[in-house]
Amino acid sequence: MKSLVIFDLDGTLLNTINDLGEAANFALYQCGFPTHNISSYPLYVGNGVTKLLERVLPTEARSAENIEKLRSHFIEYYNTHDTIHSKPYQGIPELLKALSQRGIKLAVASNKYHEAVVRLINHYFPNENWVAIEGHKEGYQVKPDPSIVFDILLKSPTPKDEVLYIGDSGVDMDTARRAGVESAGVTWGFRSINELRNHYADNIINHPGEILNLI
Repeated sequence: MKSLVIFDLDGTLLNTINDLGEAANFALYQCGFPTHNISSYPLYVGNGVTKLLERVLPTEARSAENIEKLRSHFIEYYNTHDTIHSKPYQGIPELLKALSQRGIKLAVASNKYHEAVVRLINHYFPNENWVAIEGHKEGYQVKPDPSIVFDILLKSPTPKDEVLYIGDSGVDMDTARRAGVESAGVTWGFRSINELRNHYADNIINHPGEILNLI
């Protein structure tokens, strides 16, 4: 029996790829670098903003200075354009409601910067009883470091065998394994089913409703 479900955000709860891609392309354009087709962005995201901006830069331009320049433009744009195209995946609102009705605690663990995570959750899922909403904070390691999961467990103490961690990437599966909790990899997100399997997902989920069977 699970009593706490921890969700990744991008590619798991929300399809945010267009807004992320447009923000990164805005930053690249402002700094004079070539932009990318939005369809390429699923392979760039997943390890936080810094890593995203490093990946979209030309190889020879991947300096800390350039990444920081891009970051300022990215944050400026994304903070006011993060809900233009983003939307919950089909079945997610119903899943969250069903979990809440069963008394299951809900939490979010994302590599997106913390302020944006809180803003997006409050915008798209304001009526759920989140016990923790955690994004990346300066000075902390990004996933797959399991610290973010441990922070959630400090806020809402739960035996590890009662925790289910849900995400769409190998990073998420590694995070769950390092934290010592059960994982579920979803196939509707940004990464492939092969990536989930290669990172030892405990469960593979094709539709949000299937998650109820794991509870």
